[in-house]
Amino acid sequence: MRLHRLEVTAFGPYAGREVVDFDVLGADGLFLLHGDTGAGKTTLLDAVAFALFNSVPGARGETKRLRCDLADPDQVTEVALELTVQGQRLRIVRNPEYLRPKRRGDGFTKQQAKVSLTWVGAAPSGYAADGVTRNDEVARTVERLLGMNHKQFFQVVLLPQGEFARFLRADTAEREDLLERLFSTERFGDIERWFVNLRTERFQELQKQRQATQNWVTRFAQVAKAEAPEDEQIDWVAGICLDAVSQVEAAKLAEYQVRGVREKAEAVLDERKAMAERVRRVKSAHAKLAELAAGAGQRELWRAEVAAAKRAAGVADAAIQLRKRVDQLTQSRRLEQVQERALATLRQAATGTAVELRATAGALREEAGTLAGLVAEAEQQRQDRVRVSELADAARYAGKRVEELTGKIEELPARLERLRGKANDALAAEAKLDGLRLTAEELAKALRDAEELPGAQKSLAAAESALREAVDAHQHAREHRQNLRERRLDGMAAELAADLVPGQACAVCGSAEHPAPAMPMLALVEEKQEKAAEDAEKRAEAARERAQLAKLDAEKLVAALEERLRGRTREDLAAEVAAARAELTSVSELAAQRARWERETRQAEAESGQLADQLNQAEQDLVKAETGQNSLAEQIAERDRRLEVARGEHADVGARRAHLLAVVSALDALAEARTAVATAERECEEQREAVDAALRQAEFATLEEAQAAAKPAQVVADLEARLTAAQTEEAHVRSVLAEPELAGVEPDAVVDLESAMDAARRARAEAEIAVSTLQAAELRSRELSDLAGKMSEAMTELAPVEEEFAELKALTEVVNGRGQNARKMSLRSYVLAARLEEVALAATFRLSTMSQGRYSFVHSDAAGSRGTRGGLGLDVLDDYSGTVRPAKTLSGGESFLASLALALGLADVVAAETGGALLDTLFVDEGFGTLDAETLDIVMNVLDELRAGGRVVGLVSHVEELRHRIPTRLRVRKARTGSTLEIQTA
Repeated sequence: MRLHRLEVTAFGPYAGREVVDFDVLGADGLFLLHGDTGAGKTTLLDAVAFALFNSVPGARGETKRLRCDLADPDQVTEVALELTVQGQRLRIVRNPEYLRPKRRGDGFTKQQAKVSLTWVGAAPSGYAADGVTRNDEVARTVERLLGMNHKQFFQVVLLPQGEFARFLRADTAEREDLLERLFSTERFGDIERWFVNLRTERFQELQKQRQATQNWVTRFAQVAKAEAPEDEQIDWVAGICLDAVSQVEAAKLAEYQVRGVREKAEAVLDERKAMAERVRRVKSAHAKLAELAAGAGQRELWRAEVAAAKRAAGVADAAIQLRKRVDQLTQSRRLEQVQERALATLRQAATGTAVELRATAGALREEAGTLAGLVAEAEQQRQDRVRVSELADAARYAGKRVEELTGKIEELPARLERLRGKANDALAAEAKLDGLRLTAEELAKALRDAEELPGAQKSLAAAESALREAVDAHQHAREHRQNLRERRLDGMAAELAADLVPGQACAVCGSAEHPAPAMPMLALVEEKQEKAAEDAEKRAEAARERAQLAKLDAEKLVAALEERLRGRTREDLAAEVAAARAELTSVSELAAQRARWERETRQAEAESGQLADQLNQAEQDLVKAETGQNSLAEQIAERDRRLEVARGEHADVGARRAHLLAVVSALDALAEARTAVATAERECEEQREAVDAALRQAEFATLEEAQAAAKPAQVVADLEARLTAAQTEEAHVRSVLAEPELAGVEPDAVVDLESAMDAARRARAEAEIAVSTLQAAELRSRELSDLAGKMSEAMTELAPVEEEFAELKALTEVVNGRGQNARKMSLRSYVLAARLEEVALAATFRLSTMSQGRYSFVHSDAAGSRGTRGGLGLDVLDDYSGTVRPAKTLSGGESFLASLALALGLADVVAAETGGALLDTLFVDEGFGTLDAETLDIVMNVLDELRAGGRVVGLVSHVEELRHRIPTRLRVRKARTGSTLEIQTA
């Protein structure tokens, strides 16, 4: 990373715009920011950090007060930094968030934070050509290019006040995070995670196989009904299987013995069942023959009834047909009477034959046909009368419409004038709204200020009281610390005397004799008491400064509120706000009607033309209706004369024609009825002759005698079926008795069946138990044999998996710094430890030079306390004592030298690792004041050597000696005090 140009505007103590050209300053590789305490030296480094990371180091980053308090209100706070990283030149412009006075009215408004990153030249691959403007995207881009975040940047590139030695004293986790980013060792962490994930995956697979094997053992134990032992499971399984085979053999022998007993019992039972069945069949046959002999008389009666019913069947059919003919004749005569009454209703004679009635109907039909045309004219006459009435109504409506439209047209000009006036009033009200709103807002803000003023005044009083208490506490702490120091100085002689040893030289005077050692006072002050008092004084001083700042903020707030109120009270402002809001409401309501009045005006203007068109149309409709009414009335009068002659004595022509057609229909129906009566009489006479012939043929004297003998066909069929069934059953029974196996069997013979059934039942039960026992034994033996094979197979497959997992687990623990890894170093820590060892060697070269050969870095890969991870320890070897010391035991000046050497060594190793494209810039903020003149000279010689490698080092210090060593100056004036910051180059 190399800086080119820094521009700060209204930032920190700088009210105007200041420019620092690092290309000029870093041309020789070394420059100095020099000035008195508070001159703003650190602010320029803060600007660099803010531009890169939107953050400044140390406690200054917690306040977030980056804007210059003395800057012009319209001056924008901004930091612009141009730099080159990894061969890419870019420019970052960043504005912090701050409050500025409003341009209109009183109060403050928040200025939002902004940032932009643009490329100077072509954009690198993978980045947007037009740059980045979102804060999170800029942060990711900067961290990706630099390879570190802001905390790590403050440890190895920009070494701020109070945090210079942080990397030197950092713990393992902090060093690991920084080194991993600088040396890109994330892949080794990926390897560690890969081993952990693989171990987890393989452990899950192993657990599944273990569970599967255990499941087979559990299932075998369930079938064997025995508890599985923890060890020697193979022998236990073999014993269980052998015992199961023995049980099967015993069950087979018992089943064979019981099966013979069952077969003998079942043979005796079958023989007795057969004899009992023959006795039952003989007894049943004799009973059925007796039953058939008893029903022989009834069967003779059935045969006589069947013969008589068959002879009467023909007579019954002829009688049925005769009844149908008689019914038809009765119906025809009834219909003839109905038609005669219908003709009487129509006042028409019903005399004459069917032929004469049809002739009369024909004549009347012709007369009705001549009236058909006049019926159509009568319907048209009715429609024309309706049309005349409609035309009269249309004429009256058109006349009223003409009068109505004429009145509306006469009223329209006055209404248009009224609407235009209302629209103009609403437009004027709308023009006043912005001014009224602004006035109301300003008054409302002033009222809020008036309401806030009492609280601000109370806060100011509380801040003043807190400041007084803080001042008192600070004074008391200072006096207490001074008192303790005086008492310790007074007792210093006694403290030194306590270390005197008889015969040894005094550390003060060198004498080996100590005739009158000083005695301690009653209340001797120790160093830790004085240190505690100093810490208490510092805390009290910090509390005093915070109270002072709080008081200043409260004073500013009260002054700003009083200035904006300009003497107005809360009550006055409340009344003004109410009046302004009332006026605003009234004017807003009037302005809101503007669109309505303009719309109604446009509608009225359009209505004027529409009314003229409607009036013209209404006048045309009136003339058309009156003309059509007169013409149609003449046609109706002419048609009335013709229809009056044609209707005769009826109401109209249609009624007369309908009467004629009704008479014609009734005459036709009567002719048909008389024809049907004659036909029915002839058919009845013919059927009576057929019935007499059927009686003679069936040998019945009367029709009643034949009807009494007749039976339904189903009854005859049932009687015949009974007769046939009796004959068939008798033949079957006789054939059964004739069977050879029933010869000599008596129907009263007795067979002992119960004892044989009991013996067979007992034998079957014993046989079923024996078979079930055998099947259960065989099934258990087969299941045990199958499960034993599967369990053995599962155990065989499990053994190599367990061995493989044990090896993987051990390797994973070693890679992750556990298990057999004695140093508790993970693979990533091991790689980083190697890098840190290189850094220690490079830093030792510089540290040994700057400390004149006394100190050198020692890298430690030992495990931490309580078994924590190790590998990134960094101690210091003191060549004077020959002991290795923790870095935390170094004094202030020694810590400065060690930290500077470590930073330079880290930069050397990273530059070599990345081809010299990363850490080629270093800033050191203070710390030179802790060095004596000789050590300072050595350090400056070391820094001078860096310029040969093209590195740029920026120093921040108020040490006068550095000012003389780097004489060329560039002055930057601080806004608040007018003091000058000098930037000097070698």
